[in-house]
Amino acid sequence: MEGGGSSNGGGGGEWLRPMDAEQLRECGHRMVDFVADYYKSIEAFPVLSQVQPGYLMELLPDSAPRQPDTLDSLFDDIRQKIIPGVTHWQSPNYFAYYPSNSSTAGFLGEMLSAAFNIVGFSWITSPAATELEVIVLDWFAKMLELPSQFLSTALGGGVIQGTASEAVLVALLAARDRALKKHGKQSLEKLVVYASDQTHSALQKACQIAGIFSENVRVVIADCNKKYAVTPEAVSEALSIDLSSGLIPFFICATVGTTSSSAVDPLPELGQIAKSYDMWFHIDAAYAGSACICPEYRHHLNGVEEADSFNMNAHKWFLTNFDCSLLWVKDRSFLIQSFSTNPEFLKNKASQANSVVDFKDWQIPLGRRFRGIP
Repeated sequence: MEGGGSSNGGGGGEWLRPMDAEQLRECGHRMVDFVADYYKSIEAFPVLSQVQPGYLMELLPDSAPRQPDTLDSLFDDIRQKIIPGVTHWQSPNYFAYYPSNSSTAGFLGEMLSAAFNIVGFSWITSPAATELEVIVLDWFAKMLELPSQFLSTALGGGVIQGTASEAVLVALLAARDRALKKHGKQSLEKLVVYASDQTHSALQKACQIAGIFSENVRVVIADCNKKYAVTPEAVSEALSIDLSSGLIPFFICATVGTTSSSAVDPLPELGQIAKSYDMWFHIDAAYAGSACICPEYRHHLNGVEEADSFNMNAHKWFLTNFDCSLLWVKDRSFLIQSFSTNPEFLKNKASQANSVVDFKDWQIPLGRRFRGIP
């Protein structure tokens, strides 16, 4: 890196020196200037990259450089080699897929998170990281007017996952383990999942990972006359057929704002069905959940009081950098039972209720960064 000192010819040791505070300050200012200039001129770039597959292999050496480069050279490489291969998701001319609207404030938060560079898998590894996330998720829950059971002061709570794909997998695994505890581990092949044909394919991938048989995933055809929402009658009919066959319905996934058609499923009715059959009810509001903070759209979440878990993506519409997917559960003990590796802790409900939050027990991976700041 620039500022590392001159080579002394004795193995390049001088080049390995890290930046001191003043060098960091200088290079950091220049990096911020580079980013600011990029945002200032982003409308001038074609939104969709025009390069061909493999273009970068022709522009970069086939082995790592043995000598450091200057920051000026790095910026030149980014301008000439990297930016031509970037699809500019933050451009005001970008209309593909779904919003990924970050902000300059979010970018600065990411800088601070990267600077601390903690691995916050448990409370003790960095108390501020865990406690800030708990507080921020409670703030979000109150803005969305979620039931009080989803707050950390009750039995539930919120956690930042990477994406909605991770969130639905976490919820599905907790639901699976709850069902297996009730019906016996040998009943895995009988467990059935229900969702609309408008539901994101992430649910099908989650089922594959969770060991739910593909033939036990019920993709219920949505009603085009109801703005592509799934109907309770269609779900009930599928349930009745499965029950008569000796199968075990255990999970319903409803969507608020499908990515294919922006459909909103009838939450109150689906929630009642889930309650009647003791099924886990998950609401995927990844796409449209942010809009429901506005009072005029909050009615789309009516019925969330019946949900066991609820997810929305703050990195869509909420000016937060990717990745930031918010997941709330009504009873955090189900997550802990599925993801904790401490058998003694799992045996003691009182310990779970009174302990500090260790987010490693609320997610798939062990490690996690300081997610609450950005």
